[in-house]
Amino acid sequence: MRSLRTRLGWLATAVAVVAPLAIAAPVSATAPAGAPGASGSTRADGPTVEERRLDLPVPREILRRGGFDDVAPRFARALAGARSPAAAQRVVAQHGQRLWERAVDRAQGRGPAGGDLSRDDDRPLYWARLGMTRALTEWRPAFPLSDARRVALRAHLERSSRGQDTLRLPAGKGVKRIVVTGFDPFQLDADPRRSNPSGAAALALDGTTIRTPSGPARIETAVFPVRWDEFASGVVERALLPHFRPGPRQVDLFTTISQGRPGRFDVERTNGAWRGGYGDNANVSRTGLVPIPPGVPTPPEQPQWTTTSLPYERIVEAETGPFPVRDNTAVTEIPAGGDEPVERPDGPTPGSAARAGGGGDYLSNEIAYRATLLRDAVGLDAPGGHLHTPVLTFGPGNTDPATGTVTDPRFVRDRQAITDQVRAVVTVAAGTVR
Repeated sequence: MRSLRTRLGWLATAVAVVAPLAIAAPVSATAPAGAPGASGSTRADGPTVEERRLDLPVPREILRRGGFDDVAPRFARALAGARSPAAAQRVVAQHGQRLWERAVDRAQGRGPAGGDLSRDDDRPLYWARLGMTRALTEWRPAFPLSDARRVALRAHLERSSRGQDTLRLPAGKGVKRIVVTGFDPFQLDADPRRSNPSGAAALALDGTTIRTPSGPARIETAVFPVRWDEFASGVVERALLPHFRPGPRQVDLFTTISQGRPGRFDVERTNGAWRGGYGDNANVSRTGLVPIPPGVPTPPEQPQWTTTSLPYERIVEAETGPFPVRDNTAVTEIPAGGDEPVERPDGPTPGSAARAGGGGDYLSNEIAYRATLLRDAVGLDAPGGHLHTPVLTFGPGNTDPATGTVTDPRFVRDRQAITDQVRAVVTVAAGTVR
């Protein structure tokens, strides 16, 4: 996920892939972050923008062909049987975690496929989760339930169904501990068939062990929403902080991952503290300094820039797969004393204000900024940063969402190749940890 501005150099060749969302009138950028209704993700009075897309034919087909069309109905029946807030909490926790585990099992070849979509497909998880959140919104319990309590149940469902609260890193010195994060599909108003290879990679890697020259490494993963307001509320820090703090399960390596440019991987050298306003999955726009939620460890003065500590030279030099891997050093800044944005190919200049990191000014840049800022705030001495994958495209003759199919051989082949190369990149990085 890159900003529109930083993509102009290659937009002409990728317009069918990264065309802007057909954005409805967004919520005002001045609405309070995280306020009920602000992002369409915390409402208790009706379906959100994302949930309403479930009524389209494509999501229904993906759920059916992925074998996940039973998820929301089962969850709704379980909720209907809840007779107290505590019982509802148990239903949410169990079904959310079960959805994540089911998606991971499917991606890693355990159990029946449940449908004819390739096992690596990340989209059934995304659409099934939305079915569950819509069922939670529409549920009318037999006992009093405040809007605030329903919102809290929804937040728990989001965390558990994304793997955010089950990052089970092992203790001890005999194994390295790695956290990898991915994202939901996005730009779905333009094409609801879209997949996100970073989310597919997260499902394929969760709970796996890789072998490196310096020993085994356990990978734990989570997926994050493409929504500004959840990020402002601290969803990233809440998931990562327990694993960044000192202790026997402290992470040894982390990488946030998202979808970036066509045909290449990028290791993003610098992350910027700026939100560029591009619409998210809730059709909300946010522009301004990246907000740090209260209570999160952070430097006394928020920096404009953070820097990767991934071994980018080793990663770029290694033979990791079919796609080239680049060390991306470009940023967009307002120089000290200036008032207009300037593109810098070799990183920011002293005293400048961020307008785009190497990863742009969207949520991919923001998750990288938040993760590396948290790393610095707690003094975590571990490699960490952001990796952009190639853009995933449909094959020739299948580019029009109005007439195209939800999958094709090239689509599957490229997504699997990206996942394999992500695993190889992480293995190279982990091999540098002693």
